Amino acid sequence: MKKFITIKDAMKKGTGDVHIRGWVYRQRASNKFVFIVVRDESDIIQCVIKKEKSPEIYEEAVKLTIESSIELSGVIKEDERAPTGYEIQVKELNIFQIAEPFPITQDQSTEFLLDNRHLWLRSRRMTAILKIRHTVVGAIHDFFRKRGFYEFDAPVFQPSMSEGGATLFEVKYFKDKVYLSQSWQLYAEAGIFALGKIYNVGPTFRAEKSKTSRHLTEFWMCEMEAAWMKLDGAVQLAKDEIRFILKRVLRDNKQDLEILERDIKLLEKYAKVKYPTIKYADALKLLNEEYVMDVPWGKDLRTLEEAKIAEHFQCPVVVTHYPTDIMGFYKPPSPENPKEALCFDMLAPEGYCEIVGGSERSLLVDNMMERLKAEGEDPQNYDWYFDLRKYGSVPHSGYGVGLERVVSWICGIDSIKDAIPFPRTMLRKTP
Repeated sequence: MKKFITIKDAMKKGTGDVHIRGWVYRQRASNKFVFIVVRDESDIIQCVIKKEKSPEIYEEAVKLTIESSIELSGVIKEDERAPTGYEIQVKELNIFQIAEPFPITQDQSTEFLLDNRHLWLRSRRMTAILKIRHTVVGAIHDFFRKRGFYEFDAPVFQPSMSEGGATLFEVKYFKDKVYLSQSWQLYAEAGIFALGKIYNVGPTFRAEKSKTSRHLTEFWMCEMEAAWMKLDGAVQLAKDEIRFILKRVLRDNKQDLEILERDIKLLEKYAKVKYPTIKYADALKLLNEEYVMDVPWGKDLRTLEEAKIAEHFQCPVVVTHYPTDIMGFYKPPSPENPKEALCFDMLAPEGYCEIVGGSERSLLVDNMMERLKAEGEDPQNYDWYFDLRKYGSVPHSGYGVGLERVVSWICGIDSIKDAIPFPRTMLRKTP
């Protein structure tokens, strides 16, 4: 029996007989030759059929169209003229299906590619991005498990908000209603009293009425929560995690980064340098004095302002102690200055901005109740959450990494929509 191997493994072999299978990436024919570039999940390779040597195979090969599915056997050898440096002289060809005319050609609009996402996933660009996404998720699991964290799952159906009522997706739940998860955080705060240090990679839903290139309504968050951890510990862990992810991608995905034409030297720099930490007040001083932006204290930072801060440092930077009044109810006021919350964001350079957000968690039940009331929420819906402060309460902290935002930044892509297989936005729910 033939042993089929991937194209990448065939090129590693370099010489001799090989058997591969995949899809036609490109095809061109003359009256003497047919050149087929075949792709599979690992790479592409040029294959050639000579009419004088194999007239029957030649006649079959000229019928092939883009995305036709085939398997072939032949002799592989190095060839500098070939797209990936190797060529297969085909001796056998088996066609599974001759594809209909493929609708995606060069210079298609972004919306057309999104409408045909189920087919555009096959492109080398999307394949490279998805491989990097795979590496990022695997790195996150490795990072936390090596540090003694347990994976912990929270419900997707939740009875109340965690990140603001305006972005809730309401779902009919038999005769009642619930909401799709905005975060695992409130449930994670219960989990730490059992497992101490926990993490999760899971779907998150925010009904944000935004049409920007940085927002999705369904995305994946990589979150952690730890008992006994203070703000400084969470900040340092987040810095270590992002550098760990970058090093893993640089190790495993250089070819994919090259396909995306990403500046690998720049990523290597991000993986090595120390990331600075500044307070919100110092960030405003930088913006207002050095860049003359006139940002008042108490205002949340816009993308423009976040980008300017990260551009100034030319690497990821952490901003801490945002104004308490614009933060979530669970982010506690600082004992030194109650107007400042014990929280942080990490901002990525090159205009990618916030990729991580976290905080210490408030232990002040009365304060949290008042803030919930101010947001129009009924504190009684959070009775179970406040129970956590009654039975062995301890200081604890957590943060969330936006998976698609990190993937977008590492890949250097223009839109977050390409960082997930099937994007969901305010204006898109198909395919």
